[in-house]
Amino acid sequence: MRIGIIGLLHESNTFIATPTTLESFRQGVLASGAEVREKFAGGHHEIGGFFGLLDQTAGVEAVPIFAARATPSGAITAATVDQLLAMMEENFRRAGKLDGLLLAPHGAGVSESFPDLDGHWMSLVRAWVGPDVPIISTIDPHANLSQKMVDATDALIAYRTNPHLDQRERGVEAARLLLRTLRGEAKPTQASAIPAVSINIERQNPRAAPCRPMYELADAMLREPGVLSNSIVLGFPYADVREMGTSFIVVSDNNPGQARQLVNQLADHLLAQRDAFAGEFISIDEVIAMLPKSEKPVLLLDMGDNVGGGSPGDGTILAAALHRAQKRAFVCIFDPQAVAECDRAGVGGEITSALGGRHDPSLGRPLKIPLKIRSLHDGQFTEPQARHGGLTNYDMGRTAIVETAGDNPLTIMLTSRRTMPSSLRQLTHCDLDPLTFEVLVAKGVHAPVAAYEPVCRTIIRVNTPGPTTADMRQLTYRNRRRPMFPFETW
Repeated sequence: MRIGIIGLLHESNTFIATPTTLESFRQGVLASGAEVREKFAGGHHEIGGFFGLLDQTAGVEAVPIFAARATPSGAITAATVDQLLAMMEENFRRAGKLDGLLLAPHGAGVSESFPDLDGHWMSLVRAWVGPDVPIISTIDPHANLSQKMVDATDALIAYRTNPHLDQRERGVEAARLLLRTLRGEAKPTQASAIPAVSINIERQNPRAAPCRPMYELADAMLREPGVLSNSIVLGFPYADVREMGTSFIVVSDNNPGQARQLVNQLADHLLAQRDAFAGEFISIDEVIAMLPKSEKPVLLLDMGDNVGGGSPGDGTILAAALHRAQKRAFVCIFDPQAVAECDRAGVGGEITSALGGRHDPSLGRPLKIPLKIRSLHDGQFTEPQARHGGLTNYDMGRTAIVETAGDNPLTIMLTSRRTMPSSLRQLTHCDLDPLTFEVLVAKGVHAPVAAYEPVCRTIIRVNTPGPTTADMRQLTYRNRRRPMFPFETW
């Protein structure tokens, strides 16, 4: 059996003005044919899981076709999508006859030409292979599920963790279900439900209430005879598209009635408990007041400048507040211009120009404080453990570590490439010990937790402003469904 593998992953924040281009994918992953295996096989990503199972199965050939991935950012340009889809189709045509396909979309991709980008390209793949070739797909739980995605596949399987630590496991699950389907051992039949609810990003923690009871209900369903899979798709609030919101999927073994009944139970649970998903919003002033009594180190999650949600990563609001409060703190800021200045000044030199605050006024003004250059680095490191996003190799670009004077310095990591804070190696490879700081700031909501939880005694999610603000009611939507909780209540 010849199984094709295709991936196109991008979480598109339509509230970000900076568009995503082909160069964004070149900085991430843009691979064809055998390059796909080189990038993912053996890694923690779901595509690594595809290869992991298929390569160990006699009589099965994994056929890598195309994979592209870019760091979350603004909507993808129309020209970029045209190029990506042309590359995808060209490599598909070269692959030859396929018995089945494994797909890895993100599920929250948006382009200037296709608001439902994932539904569009998955529908193209379905048209290329015809209705009888089985297609099993993974999706990120931050997908905004569309009917096109459902119609294009035999089964959709979302990760069950946030931070996403089970991506490889879900890839293995998808590959196993595809093989069972091809052998005639199962006939996946899926049903979806898309209630008029969007779960606040701050509430999207499967390990804690109010999400946990919902996941426990889903887990109990998996023990019922005939249930092959189910998924809670938490949704991505930062895409102003009609599909935005939370959804559910149940895959049965040739029993559409069972799938429909169970998926409706999950949707009804969310609707009944929707008020609990509105979110908790702790202000910056409240956080600063909490710090003296909090066990150290404290991790502050900067929700308004969430790199994993597409934000620029150059917000300065928390850095400025911690500097005023004279806390021994660590903050990472994306600023290639400042890194270049540090390179010119050299280790031990000083810079006085403004840092950060270059992309979005809501994220704070540029910092204007004297800083000494502590060290310079190439910004490349590896993470051996499963971390959010399934990444193993990281490249922050040229990186500078600078700090203020005084007994409680503010330490700032300046990077040339936006990087999700999902690995402590980001700090340790630059000779920074997380335990020496009172406060560490990570520009995320849930993604950094797996890395930082082992060393931080206190974790606080901060309601900072910005294009990934936790309070999505502060954003202006033009295309979402109406009515929808929490924007409208009933």
